[in-house]
Amino acid sequence: MDITDTAFCPRYHRAVEVIGKRWTGAIVRALLLDVNRFADLRVVVPGLSDRMLTERLKELQDEGIVERIVHDETPVRIEYKLTQKGLELHDAVYALSRWADRWVPLDATT
Repeated sequence: MDITDTAFCPRYHRAVEVIGKRWTGAIVRALLLDVNRFADLRVVVPGLSDRMLTERLKELQDEGIVERIVHDETPVRIEYKLTQKGLELHDAVYALSRWADRWVPLDATT
């Protein structure tokens, strides 16, 4: 029997812990929609502080889901981009989005 066939899967559990952290799903969803600048991410995710965005982006980088790209320009331009590992979250993110559209009432989002 494969470990993924058991009731508890440690890999699944870890994935949910990484992506399920507060703000992380919203950040990944925005990156999937090509929002890739720090200030733009802060604008499209209401209520997200600079400190929390910095922390979550660093965690996503540490997990290999996001890469930080520094463009050697004046002024320096920094972008965040999903790695292949991050891009492969596309189907999971949109499946959850479709589920939320169907089952999560708008008044539950505040």
